[in-house]
Amino acid sequence: MFDERLIEKIRAEFPRADADATGRKRTFFDSGAGTLVVGKAAEAEAKARVDYCANTEAPFMESRKAEETIHEGRHAVADLLNASSPETIITGESATSLMFMLSYAIGRELTGSENIVTSEYEHYTNLSPWLELKERSLVREIRSIPLRRDNGSLDLTRLGSMIDNHTKVVAVSAASNALGTKTPLVEIGKAARAVGAYFVVDAVHHILHGPIDVQALDCDFLVFSGYKLFSRHGSFMYGKLEHLERLRPYKVTPAPEHPPEKWELGTRDQAQFAAISGVVDYLTWLSEQVRSRYAGKFTSYSGRVKELKIAMDSIQEYEKSLSRAMLEGVEDAPGLLQIPRIKTYGITDSKRLNERDPTFLFRVEDLSDNLVVEKLWTDHAIAIRSEGYYSKALEIFGIPTAIRGSLAHYNTVREIGQLQRALERLK
Repeated sequence: MFDERLIEKIRAEFPRADADATGRKRTFFDSGAGTLVVGKAAEAEAKARVDYCANTEAPFMESRKAEETIHEGRHAVADLLNASSPETIITGESATSLMFMLSYAIGRELTGSENIVTSEYEHYTNLSPWLELKERSLVREIRSIPLRRDNGSLDLTRLGSMIDNHTKVVAVSAASNALGTKTPLVEIGKAARAVGAYFVVDAVHHILHGPIDVQALDCDFLVFSGYKLFSRHGSFMYGKLEHLERLRPYKVTPAPEHPPEKWELGTRDQAQFAAISGVVDYLTWLSEQVRSRYAGKFTSYSGRVKELKIAMDSIQEYEKSLSRAMLEGVEDAPGLLQIPRIKTYGITDSKRLNERDPTFLFRVEDLSDNLVVEKLWTDHAIAIRSEGYYSKALEIFGIPTAIRGSLAHYNTVREIGQLQRALERLK
């Protein structure tokens, strides 16, 4: 767990941790929609944008440095995910665009007799691309792992019958972007591999909350977005090299026939790669701050991959304390479960913190969601959001919108107390 001194150092790495660009002091609980940007990422992006502005494949400095920056960015993401090589890392405009590109490429292999398995709490980024294949009669059925209404977890009791020999793709989120529930990826991935289905992971919401190892998961593809990981917009997809080489994505004719370039539409933005390298530099710095507590751990890794596993594990452990504070309260502030007018969705058992990220979905009785978030901002300088989050989960619960408090490791227990006291005083 981070001590107060380290939390202060962490917050100093994020230029807007304490106040927004107008100078207004505020508490930022909207990281699920886009995290605060770490200074190292912003600085690296600005340098690449100005100093390495040329296109690649030319002999002069700006061009050569742009190529180096792109390669270094791929390598940084590969290390973050423990991918086998930088060539397995694809970039795109958004996670949605990458998912559609992947579904189109897989769709070329389909006969119309297959099924695809996903879940009832997916973001539509990981639903619509597969639903389109059904609309085009390229698959027979889309199946959804049920969402348990009582605690916001997935019901895997029928997983063995849902994933069968006709299943072509199993596509699930690493964690629900609405509820914070972590998906049991190991169990679902094992079922997918047993029938030879592609195992696709949407890691957009979970990427900032804990370590991910694509080789240990043995997933075929994994997608996340830079702006959900302390960086800028633009997204990344890991794919097993054999799939990237064999599948045929849509592309312009002269584009390369080899990955990763054959999967990328148009000229790459070197600033995107510079920014994600800046994030990895920050995480490496964080690892240095906590490394002494990890003696004898993560011994199967080495080099920067190990450092990144340490950093992300330390984040995950600290965020459990934030989740506990949200649920149980802090000092004189009651937790979400103790405020009578609040209904909280998802896992609320503090003994199950390993099963959730610090993302909390709730509503306030007799007050509209929009009014609550407006009051929290206007009266208490708390930045929090109300909407549907493009999540199937809200449809399952039968609610059009809800309030979501989505925290990150730059948040503090003190800030959580501010939110809880504000909610308790709402009228």
